[in-house]
Amino acid sequence: MENHVRPHRSLLTAAAVSGLLLVTACGSADPAGSGKAGGLNPPDLKAPTALGEAEGEVNLIAWAGYVEDGSNDPKVDWVGAFEKQTGCQVNTKTAATSDEMVSLMKTGAYDAVSASGDASLRLIASGDAAPVNTALVPNYADVFAGLKNKDWNSVKGVAYGIPHGRGANLLMYDTDKVKPAPDSWSAVFDKAAAHSGKVTAYDSPIYLADAALYLKATKPELGIENPYALDRKQFDASVALLKEQNAHIGEYWSDYLKEISAFKSGDSVVGTSWQVIANLAKAEGAKIDAVLPKEGSTGWSDTWMVSAKAKHPTCAYKWLDWIVSPKTNAQVAEYFGEAPANAKSCAETADKNHCATFHATDEGYWKQVHFWTTPIEQCLDGRTDTRCVPYAKWVQAWNEIKG
Repeated sequence: MENHVRPHRSLLTAAAVSGLLLVTACGSADPAGSGKAGGLNPPDLKAPTALGEAEGEVNLIAWAGYVEDGSNDPKVDWVGAFEKQTGCQVNTKTAATSDEMVSLMKTGAYDAVSASGDASLRLIASGDAAPVNTALVPNYADVFAGLKNKDWNSVKGVAYGIPHGRGANLLMYDTDKVKPAPDSWSAVFDKAAAHSGKVTAYDSPIYLADAALYLKATKPELGIENPYALDRKQFDASVALLKEQNAHIGEYWSDYLKEISAFKSGDSVVGTSWQVIANLAKAEGAKIDAVLPKEGSTGWSDTWMVSAKAKHPTCAYKWLDWIVSPKTNAQVAEYFGEAPANAKSCAETADKNHCATFHATDEGYWKQVHFWTTPIEQCLDGRTDTRCVPYAKWVQAWNEIKG
């Protein structure tokens, strides 16, 4: 991995949660996970059936590193060719958090957003994101099947966006200090005391799902099926586990550069990380390794969504098709440090090992990853006889945990 990779997700999932608390129950989720976000009853919005003339510009909200025009690095530019080819001038607002993205989308001033799974259902429920006609995005045909029609980007079989890429949250450890090599999240939970003060964890309310996933494997009596669908008992157990862990945390991280620095200095020896961080830390001399633990992991898959109030819908659709075209999607995946969404992108990466490193084509690997999805009161695991704890409560609990 080259050192120009910049996964700037500082507090990527920090969040307020207006809009999802009032969604009404309607049917149940699909327990098989084919993507019906059960309980969501979004406004009846229609996707366009055809595109008009390009409007001359498009206003985007994006994570840093997703819309590069050469101003950060002259060698990194996939916007210039898009503007030349389509006549759509790209105006980008870089957002630091999912909450900021949700707020910006409510203004109606933006045409599209690269939403993570902790924001996407909020945008759908509030009517700020419209359904997407995938037939108007030709490159969608080559997006990996494992990213289509999922809980975080569709409702009842209706697509609300175009998948951008994906990444897993891994267990990273110091190979000198943590022996034997861990293969379980127990290293940061039940066995955290062994490295007390040098354990690190991702700084976000969505990290509650990591605790829930561990409890799914180790406390089957809790009956956890989906780490984003927690009833009160399951939620309380997850919070309790994180409060126990807190005593052993040296620092919570949101800035990937700080995590690399902490592992290099020895201030952190075990904790949550991303593949790109592991690559960079190794390149900088840190004695680390990273593993997808036996319990599986959480992860992210970002989705390009179109505003229900888009003033430049044709240019927005042209952008959606461009960003998942093979060459462009390969450029973004390498620059940001993630697996591309387009299966044809693997032939286009500069580093011919990129897709192998990031497990891009390994669907068995991704089946072990539970992608960030906004928790809502209507349980995403299909239960209709109980209410699950919504994201607003996750935010409150996270503040208490860190207390």
